[in-house]
Amino acid sequence: MTSQPESDAARRFALLLEYDGASYAGSQLQADACTVQGVLEDAVAKATGETARIAFAGRTDAGVHARGQVASFVSSTRLEPETLLRALNAWLPEDVAVLDAVETPADFDPRRHARRRYYRYVIENRAVKPALGRARVWHVATPLDVETMACAAQRLIGRRDFAAFASRFEDEDASTVRELFCFDVRRQGDEVVCDVVADAFLPHQVRRMVGALVDVGKGKRGVDEYAALLEGAPASVGPAAPPYALYLMGVEYEPPLFNLQVALDSESKL
Repeated sequence: MTSQPESDAARRFALLLEYDGASYAGSQLQADACTVQGVLEDAVAKATGETARIAFAGRTDAGVHARGQVASFVSSTRLEPETLLRALNAWLPEDVAVLDAVETPADFDPRRHARRRYYRYVIENRAVKPALGRARVWHVATPLDVETMACAAQRLIGRRDFAAFASRFEDEDASTVRELFCFDVRRQGDEVVCDVVADAFLPHQVRRMVGALVDVGKGKRGVDEYAALLEGAPASVGPAAPPYALYLMGVEYEPPLFNLQVALDSESKL
């Protein structure tokens, strides 16, 4: 098996991924844990006969799912994208799937070139615990005031310092300013769906935003109090909502990479 190519014959591919994160210790490679990157690199090696290092558009935590994650790697394979897609899916486990594959320019970077990321958080809001899909939603038995939650969520829209809603960075000099384009909260039957779109997200930002927002829905925190959380110390907002109800829905590029590109606007109901 050959190593990742560096020659002029090398090609860069981008993959649109869907995965169930329940069995994985996150997206990023770890020495002693099963990760999405690990199983994907294994599949690339078997499909192409080469080792390749996978790069992702965004990191997902242990237990977090994806319907529109983007990955990229370099290979000198002669396989066309459509054939590569079928080969990778033949080697991947059942809980990871490549939805689309394209060849990109050599300098494509899935993280740096992404314009927006779109996450969805799903809350099951009913008195009785769910039996079906219980590991895919956050069960909150207390009735939630969704209208007030939606009002509070709008107070975070804009370009702001979200340090209070993030876990601490290893790099203390890294910027914690992000632009939040959409924070849509709505009820769909027993579910409360939170759609969040930003240029990028800090570690655990979405889960901390939703965790604090549920307190608004329970009447434990007012709309102004929720907005004031932005002024708190780094990593001061918590606890975070559990990871298993969070989905990376899509990543936006200009021009779009895939035919299955997810619409990243506040009106889309996916």
